[in-house]
Amino acid sequence: MTRPSLRAVLAGSPDELEAAFYDALQQGDLERLMACWADEDEIVCVHPGGTRLLGPLAIRAAYAAMLERGGLQVQATQVHRVQALASSVHSVLELVRVALPDGAREAVAQATNVYHKTPRGWRLVAHHASASELPEAGQRPSSAHMLH
Repeated sequence: MTRPSLRAVLAGSPDELEAAFYDALQQGDLERLMACWADEDEIVCVHPGGTRLLGPLAIRAAYAAMLERGGLQVQATQVHRVQALASSVHSVLELVRVALPDGAREAVAQATNVYHKTPRGWRLVAHHASASELPEAGQRPSSAHMLH
């Protein structure tokens, strides 16, 4: 199966852009990943346990460090979408598989991806992820640790 061209993805829907974002993470393709982001200074990214990154330069540097050993196995599942005319907010469960010297480890993160429709098409303007636990099948997430 061939991947769609970057030009086609950038002209597509928020769902197509999100798929390209996660594909770029898996492929370790920093240029493709950053093409999914808006070029605005106001964009923001927060990785689990990390600091808030503001602007394309800070976000690019963080992803470059994350991808220096190759792609990350991240799969977005359980997507919940809220879409308006020029914005789309996706709440996703990220299943992450990390190769460590003593073997593979799996982690789960809750993430929110915010897309805005720009003159150049849909672009990511915010990604905020935090560590989570995968709820058991049929179990509703606990609110015991909710901070707000």
